[in-house]
Amino acid sequence: MKKISLNFLVTAICVVTFGKMQSQEVKDSAFVAIEKPKPKTKPIGDLKIKFNEDGSKYLKFGFWNQVWLRALENNPGTAVNGVPQETTYDAGIRRMRITATAQLSPRYLLFVQMGINNQSFIAGGGTGTGAYGAGKKATFFFHDAYNEFTVIPTMDFESKKANNFSLYLGAGLHSWNGVSRLTNASSNRMLTADLPVFNFNTIEVSDQFARQMGIFAHGEYRKLAYRVNVNKPFATNLVPAVGAGALDNNKSGKLSFAGYFDYQFFDTENRTTSFLAGTYLGEKKILNVGAGFYTTKDGTLTQPSAGVFESHDINILGVDVFAELPVGPKDKKMSFSVYSVLYDYDFGPNYIRTTGSMNPGTADPAFIGTVAKEGFGNAKYLLGTGQIWYTQTGFLLPKFSEKLRIQPYAAYTLKKMEALAQSGNYYDLGTNFLLDGQNAKVSLQYSSRPLYDGLTNTVFKRAGEFLACIQIYL
Repeated sequence: MKKISLNFLVTAICVVTFGKMQSQEVKDSAFVAIEKPKPKTKPIGDLKIKFNEDGSKYLKFGFWNQVWLRALENNPGTAVNGVPQETTYDAGIRRMRITATAQLSPRYLLFVQMGINNQSFIAGGGTGTGAYGAGKKATFFFHDAYNEFTVIPTMDFESKKANNFSLYLGAGLHSWNGVSRLTNASSNRMLTADLPVFNFNTIEVSDQFARQMGIFAHGEYRKLAYRVNVNKPFATNLVPAVGAGALDNNKSGKLSFAGYFDYQFFDTENRTTSFLAGTYLGEKKILNVGAGFYTTKDGTLTQPSAGVFESHDINILGVDVFAELPVGPKDKKMSFSVYSVLYDYDFGPNYIRTTGSMNPGTADPAFIGTVAKEGFGNAKYLLGTGQIWYTQTGFLLPKFSEKLRIQPYAAYTLKKMEALAQSGNYYDLGTNFLLDGQNAKVSLQYSSRPLYDGLTNTVFKRAGEFLACIQIYL
């Protein structure tokens, strides 16, 4: 009996001990599996063809596409494709671009950007649309096409040391604009789902999609970055009505002059191209203060009395501040972004413009009621003689996944236009879902705009818009 009890005890101890060892081995294996670092996906990097060993001679490409899905609250009295509609659901291509940079020598490069814009189910069609759809075959054109020469490089070619002063000169169809940071904004590194458009002060009148043709210079003196240009504005020939506000008419053909200067207090930015980011997603510590201008003689025209015309200069000033500051524990990779700009626009007496991005609407002739002075569809007042204050801010939430980052944001615009009796307040609220930084993201945004009564020039109601922007950028 004692022998059996002793054998049982020994067996029990062995079983328990072995079991514990196995359990510990399983736990240790699990612990090792958890602690073992996962292989990280290497970034794609530049799409570049190198022509020499050190990579100083190359051909680099960029591709991006921004698809929009929307629900629009149309302005009163809107018809879409001839049918009255209060709400319109649509899809479209906001931007599709291809860029190529040819650096064939450290002393010179060629930059081109091509693509389409604003193609929806009903708008954006080119000459080959045919009889069955106004939205087909959008026009593919060059956005940028310029040559650039290095006079004094940022980095000395021989010593590889940074120069205190750098100078680059270029010519062609370019976007080295003046006025503000936002006037030089990147369209694939935005904080918000889209740019506010009024940041491009002569958009699609005396420029080609925010570009003019001319000569430019840019560079840096220590932490002060500069860009200046002398351009030939595209010809405009609108004829104003008697006693009405100024319209774009630069028949005398004067040159335009523009510049933008900003001081970089913390990290400096890459100024290889003209496009400045709306957010660095916490990768940089930024505090920049800037100011700029745009001016041209006899850029607009009024008709004070029948047959009597008067030309007016265009003078635009902008001052802004941009900050992006990492906050909190480093491993959480959080950051706070804010940009604010004040524009003073002078296009001549009572000058004002409207816009509606990928606007599907036209007038409903059977509508009875108050229609918006801005027009139909999603039209709103864009800019004019007066002042505009714009502020956007965002916060990159703590990192919780290797596959997704979340960045909520908000934007506010105050427009005080000479031609309107009441200031306008515009709001945007949204969130970026970053699947791979700015290379793959989905932005969801709601925007609210005021609508003006044509008789009183005051706001009589508001309208909204839901937008989902899907971006892929390589």
